[in-house]
Amino acid sequence: MTTPEFQRFSEFYPYYLGEHQHPLCRALHYCGSTLVLVILGYALWTAQWALLWWLPLAGYGFAWAGHFFVEHNRPATFKYPFYSLLGDWVMYAEFMTGRLATRLTASDPKGR
Repeated sequence: MTTPEFQRFSEFYPYYLGEHQHPLCRALHYCGSTLVLVILGYALWTAQWALLWWLPLAGYGFAWAGHFFVEHNRPATFKYPFYSLLGDWVMYAEFMTGRLATRLTASDPKGR
């Protein structure tokens, strides 16, 4: 199965959410995103710049584990790196503000 072509993030984001239907996959994304924020904050606070090398490992490690072991799909990062990174943070913000549930229902092709 091939990834559709997208010209704008507004076209991509419903597809992105469709690739994150399993709650455990999303939870792993949230863990990675939270860890990224913690590492970033700590590195900035303490001026320990070497910690910044951990940011991609923390963020992508958790997210990709969710895709490979839970969703069993290929992360959109490989074809749409910028849209995927933006999608991670938009999904995280919507989760934190309580708006994600409605958005997920609208983007689920199976109506779950």
